[in-house]
Amino acid sequence: MTKSLNAIAQKLMEPGKGILAADESEGTIGKRFAKINLPNTLDLRRDYREMLFGASEAMRNYISGVILTEETLKQEAADGTPFRAILADTDCVPGIKVDRGAFPMPGEGGEKITEGLDGLRQRLAHYAELGAGFAKWRAVITINDIAPTRNNIRANAHALARYAMLCQEAGIVPIVEPEVVGDGEPGNHSMERCAQVTGDVLENVFKELRLAGVDLAGMLLKPNMILPGINSRERPGFEDVARRTVDVLREHVPAAVPGIAFLSGGQTDEEATAHLSAMNRIPNKPWPLTFSYGRALQNVALRTWAGRRENFAAARQAFAHRAHMNSLAALGEWSNERDRAAA
Repeated sequence: MTKSLNAIAQKLMEPGKGILAADESEGTIGKRFAKINLPNTLDLRRDYREMLFGASEAMRNYISGVILTEETLKQEAADGTPFRAILADTDCVPGIKVDRGAFPMPGEGGEKITEGLDGLRQRLAHYAELGAGFAKWRAVITINDIAPTRNNIRANAHALARYAMLCQEAGIVPIVEPEVVGDGEPGNHSMERCAQVTGDVLENVFKELRLAGVDLAGMLLKPNMILPGINSRERPGFEDVARRTVDVLREHVPAAVPGIAFLSGGQTDEEATAHLSAMNRIPNKPWPLTFSYGRALQNVALRTWAGRRENFAAARQAFAHRAHMNSLAALGEWSNERDRAAA
């Protein structure tokens, strides 16, 4: 079991490839559709995912795995081909988001706790039968004047560990995602505060993972980068963010973890790519670093598609471009000039 879990984790971390996060909930994708004046219908959600997964150049060359929702894991393209078969054709590992969302925690801090452990063992067995090779659970850590509290950090770390243990029991690689969010209220915290909180969160997460008996060689980490809050006046350079992020990870993430796939966390497409590339230019890291982006891979493709199947080719081209740029970043080879030239 350990060997097969590690083999899946290694496949997801194949050099120059990353993970496409296509696990937006119905509500989240509804907000994205609303920005381009589209109704949130089952058929449009299907068409949108079909546009992405059918971008065979991008999927085959730059994407190792795709995080799906339960709806998408079971869904078919317009011609009846299951999405799982389309992903198999490009050798992409299907994954599944298994948490039920982050809900308010009792208290005054505006903190959240992720739910979804009830019935998870049975759901994971079902997802494994459907071919899911990995799963994802996102914990949300808020920074403000009174948050995060010790209780919130510990509760989310404990839930992540219980989820990871159940995944490994089902033969599924857990992606552990503790996200220290930069866009919560008031969002004016410093980069140093983000580093301190992220370090604290990672320390607690790995403590809980060890206590739960999770095999670190059969999991992946999906953390935030070290950034100032969205309303902060700090404007660190790409190299500053890269160096601080790698420093925090070195201090708190065991070398046994097979890889780290970052979330883009409200950054622009280009910022997410530039930060990742700068990190990969830092030598002697114990783990490979790649991307597990949603918005930062899909933004331009979504607008290009605009709900029309006749736009599939152009939208797939836009998606392939961003995927290629992030592939270069995962190798430390991205540059602004290459991005502009390829576009």
